[in-house]
Amino acid sequence: MKKRMSEGLWGYFFILPQMVGLILFALIPLVSAFILSFMKWDGFGEKQFIGLGNFTSQFHNPDFKLALFNTAWYTALVVPVGIFLAVLVAVALNKVRGKVIYRLFFYMPVVTSSIAVSIVWLWLLNSEFGIINVYLKQWFGIIGPDWLTNRQLVIPSIAMMSIWWGLGGNMVLFLAGLQGISASYYEAAQIDGASKFRQFWHITLPLLSPTTFFATIMSIIGSFQVFDQSFIMTGGGPAKASYTIVYHVYQLAFVEFTFGKSAAAAVILFAIILTLTLIQMHMSKRWVHYGG
Repeated sequence: MKKRMSEGLWGYFFILPQMVGLILFALIPLVSAFILSFMKWDGFGEKQFIGLGNFTSQFHNPDFKLALFNTAWYTALVVPVGIFLAVLVAVALNKVRGKVIYRLFFYMPVVTSSIAVSIVWLWLLNSEFGIINVYLKQWFGIIGPDWLTNRQLVIPSIAMMSIWWGLGGNMVLFLAGLQGISASYYEAAQIDGASKFRQFWHITLPLLSPTTFFATIMSIIGSFQVFDQSFIMTGGGPAKASYTIVYHVYQLAFVEFTFGKSAAAAVILFAIILTLTLIQMHMSKRWVHYGG
């Protein structure tokens, strides 16, 4: 009995640093933001309770609606394209010699600072001397578009950068998922005369569904929190065409100093992400298959 208690105490001792960090940097800020969302506060004076006033103002705020649309449009581009490309790259590298080196090269952007990546792509997408437009003109005779100053192209341009930036992370996940699929499935399919495409469609994709489910949830959560790219590359422009929800939260808090409204926008964002996650978890019962 004493031995079990001692082991339990040691277990709590080892998880204590993580629990302290979780409480200080996650739970307390979360509760504080929720409470602040019901207050009117400029960051200096006394807080004034105004009930649901901050939430009402956000639902009637055209900037919030625009930010929500831009974020949804960005997510609709980044998540499916990013997942699709990650699966293709993972399948291509799964049985290639030296895949550890390839995996390293693909994963390097993931651990690179978002600021550094944004600055590099700001140069690449420059309409006058950016390397992408230079090669488009030299190789194809095409005059490149204004990637970051065209209202219709700015979100796809930022999405393109984000897909490249996060490709390695999802690729590593799918590589791990592929290595967990038993070779016996493919051997049986080959005996039955199944083509490579049918093996991929009927074996690889279904057995990768748990990995796809996890990668999709994490990608959606990340895409709804996009901020660094639009802040560094476009400043939310042109004409707020790349103005996202997190950018809106930043604008309300640190430019307009309306911290209550900012907290309300953040709580709404939290509710949206939570709702989407719960919907995906419910729908996953229909398409996620756990197998050996």
